[in-house]
Amino acid sequence: MAASPKHRDHGGSAMSVRMFRRGDRDQLTDLVNGHAAAVVPGVSASVNTVVTSMERRPEEFVTDPWVGERVTLVAEEYGRIAAAAHLLCYRTDREVGEELRGTGAVEWFLFRPGAEEPAGTLMTACLAHLERRRVRARYAGGELPVPGVCGVPDQWPHIRAAYERAGFRHTGHVEIVLLARVADLPAPSGVHPEEIRRTVGGIGTLLTAHRDGDPVGHLELDTTLDRPERRSRAGGIADICDLDATDDTVLDRLLGHGRDWLEQCGADRLLAYTTPDEADETERLLRRGFRELTRTARGWEHRPA
Repeated sequence: MAASPKHRDHGGSAMSVRMFRRGDRDQLTDLVNGHAAAVVPGVSASVNTVVTSMERRPEEFVTDPWVGERVTLVAEEYGRIAAAAHLLCYRTDREVGEELRGTGAVEWFLFRPGAEEPAGTLMTACLAHLERRRVRARYAGGELPVPGVCGVPDQWPHIRAAYERAGFRHTGHVEIVLLARVADLPAPSGVHPEEIRRTVGGIGTLLTAHRDGDPVGHLELDTTLDRPERRSRAGGIADICDLDATDDTVLDRLLGHGRDWLEQCGADRLLAYTTPDEADETERLLRRGFRELTRTARGWEHRPA
C-alpha cells in the first residue's frame, strides 16, 4: 500500500499514514504494552512476540489459516508512532468458515489518549484499505498478543470512542475477565471421596474429579500463556480454559488441586472468564480468591449510520 499524502499542522510538523517498517518495532511494542498493562497487571509482550503476531497467530489454529492478507499500518507524527492498526482480510474460498469468508477485520487499533487526530487519519486509511479489498463485512476488536486482552476493555474508552466515530457498533457479547493469585485459591485438602486425575486436555492440562469411578467435574488449565519470549516478570500467568463443576465441594477440590499444580509450574496468577449472564458462576469464583479485572466488549461490526 502506498503511503498517504502528508498532513501538516500550522507549525509545519508532518503526519503520515504508512505501512509498518522494521524500525517501528520498539515504538509499536511500547504502544501494545501500554494498552495491555492497563488491563492485566504485569503483562507485556516482547518485541519478537509483537512482530511475530503480525505474521501469524498459531494459537488461533482454526481461523488463522483462513487469513489471506495481513497489513499493519501506523500513523507517524513528529517522527513518533502516534497510532497503529493491524488488519486481516480473510480468503473467499470454501475452506474458510462461512462467517468469516470474504470479510475484513481491524484486529487491533491502538493510540494514546490525546492522539485523536492521527488516530482518525489512520482509521480512515484502515477503512479505505478494506474497501479496496472489497470485503463483504468489516469487523474490529482488540486482540493483543498478551494473556487476557481482547475485544475493547473498559480501560480503553478512547478506543471505543474511535470505533464508534468510525461507524463500528458493538454487536457481540461482553466478557468478564477475572484474576486470582494462585496463593489465594482454595488450599489442597485431605481425604475426599473425589479422586482427581490429571490428563492432557484439548488445550491445556485437564483435571477431572471422579466419584465412585464416575466423572463429576473438570478443570482445564492452560499454563503455556507465558512463553519465555513473552515474560516480563518473575512468576507466570495461566488461565482456566474450561471449567465444569456444579457442586461447590467438587469446585473447591478442583481449584485446590489446580493450585498445587500451578505452584509446581511456577505460575502465580490465574485468569478466568465469565459473562454477565453467568452471575452465579462469577460469584462462585469471587468467593474463591478471584477478583474482577475488567469487562470487555467483544465483537464489533462496521455499521455506519
